[in-house]
Amino acid sequence: NVVTHYSALAAMVNLNVDASPAFAPKPFAQHSVVGSAAPRRDLPEKIFGTPRLIHDLVLAGMVHGRVVRPSAPGAQLLSVDLDKVRALPGVVTVVRDGSFLGVVAESELEAARAAAQLEHSATWRTTRELPDASQLPAWLRAQPVETKVVDQRGVAPGGAPARRLKASYSRGFIAHASIGPSCALACWHVADGQVAQAGHAGQGNNSGDDGKAAPSGTLEVWTHSQGIFNLRTDLALAFARDAASITVHHVEGAGCYGHNGADDVAYDAALLARSAPGRTVRLQWTRAQELGWAPFSPAMCVDLEAALDQDGNIVHWKHDVTSNGHGTRPGRAKTPALLAATHLEKPFEPLIAVNAALASGGGSERNAVPLYNFPAWTITNHRLLTMPVRTSALRSLGAHCNVFALESFIDEIAHARGEDTVAFRLRHLTDPRAIAVIERAVQMAGWGSAADGAARGAPSDASTSASGASTGRGIAFAKYKNTSSYCAVIADVEVAREVRVKKFWIAVDVGLVINPDGVLNQVEGGAIQAASMTLKEAVAFDTTRITSDAWEHYPILTFSEVPDVEVSLISRPDLPSVGAGEAAHGPVAAAIGNAVFNAIGVRVRDMPMTPERIVAAMA
Repeated sequence: NVVTHYSALAAMVNLNVDASPAFAPKPFAQHSVVGSAAPRRDLPEKIFGTPRLIHDLVLAGMVHGRVVRPSAPGAQLLSVDLDKVRALPGVVTVVRDGSFLGVVAESELEAARAAAQLEHSATWRTTRELPDASQLPAWLRAQPVETKVVDQRGVAPGGAPARRLKASYSRGFIAHASIGPSCALACWHVADGQVAQAGHAGQGNNSGDDGKAAPSGTLEVWTHSQGIFNLRTDLALAFARDAASITVHHVEGAGCYGHNGADDVAYDAALLARSAPGRTVRLQWTRAQELGWAPFSPAMCVDLEAALDQDGNIVHWKHDVTSNGHGTRPGRAKTPALLAATHLEKPFEPLIAVNAALASGGGSERNAVPLYNFPAWTITNHRLLTMPVRTSALRSLGAHCNVFALESFIDEIAHARGEDTVAFRLRHLTDPRAIAVIERAVQMAGWGSAADGAARGAPSDASTSASGASTGRGIAFAKYKNTSSYCAVIADVEVAREVRVKKFWIAVDVGLVINPDGVLNQVEGGAIQAASMTLKEAVAFDTTRITSDAWEHYPILTFSEVPDVEVSLISRPDLPSVGAGEAAHGPVAAAIGNAVFNAIGVRVRDMPMTPERIVAAMA
């Protein structure tokens, strides 16, 4: 056997043939690789710090850039002392284009010092206010929206129901908060003596400031963008160039799980590099820029209502989600979806975030449609047409909040009926794969056993741990996107001054398992990230600017707070493989919320579940 790669084989075979369904895949019983755990080849280098990420990339003749962002979203640059910064040691050039401001220097330290001087001398005018962070759900509901009925089933029964239950859930804006800030390199290649004449974006912007002349050669970019071809499309739009003159290389970077600042920093680097033709400009965002300017996952509120008949059965379900769209990725619009494109002297219009088609998983409405066999429901999505801050995709999109709301409300209804929450779920499910993951999680955690009952107690008579904290367990379930992997989660929590998750039991069905170790990595990592989002994370801001631009103000789960995670895979070798990376986010959030209720008898319906929110819920 010879281990090789596809590119080495490409020259040996003719790949220009039509795909044919006549070729049947190998039966599972004959698989020798599929289904076996494969080691992570990337881990040794990452563990021992071997250079391999874009942050480590060093190219010949490389110089360093820094950008200075506006003082607040929408702020306009009134004045800045460029000459004083040009005179600083090591400075190659200073760039101003409208409210876009940056510097290129021979070393990263010199670039940082020059950028600090630029920022100190800059005067800005704030042009808009941000909403009241403490009243986000009310603000969301008050905005102009595009309303669409996502799904409708059956007809709501006539007359007043015997009982009507309502509840509202919410979460704030969430940052990607990558440990490694966004980074990119860019170089404009021009022939010796060549002088550019074209203005940026074809808008004739050649007023004389540094950096406004676009070289007429080719642009080369190194980036950790998730979509290098879409980024190239937007770079071509932004610089009014043929996409064929732009080359974009992918280099591995810090995980982003969606649309983070990777595309934005690539455009920043290209904007700076056009003022230093022939030099490769490396640009890395600061921590404050990463936390304050990368696209956020939208704030959301979900309003649920269930109509019950005289026997306590659900006869109609109503789910309304209000949120900005979850997509402003590059390469999908007529104008570039790049941050600095809205800061130029002749700016491009900022995009209003949209949602993907429901057939592709949707955005804010993702997982809003229940999998339970209720006789009638109406699912409605309200997409905001205003953008106080830039929003886009972050891992699981709307599923994190929708499943949190849906599965918490299921828990509430079961308790209102006096019925075990697991039995209530199973009674309303007909999908055997859904039933199987719930039963597997129940088995893993010993849910319903005498020991479990003694450990969990009842919400009104919560048990306590040795440390004096109230303890509880909660369960939640979802089929990601309603078309992908099944996931059931049981969370074991302690509630004292704050909520601490002790353990997750997770059962997952992803169809055919290609690499069990890879699935376990994805589910474990997703569960830990979801716990952080559910308990700690929310973008903070005042009336003008983002204030959570440092780790002190944007806390994430620490290593000492990471719970034990036990995952069980239900193998379905006869079924197609589906993704695993985002399956746990919604069920984890709801399982934590349900466990908190089990522990202290208080329903916390707003994320993150901070001590302040728990106290407010108690009140």
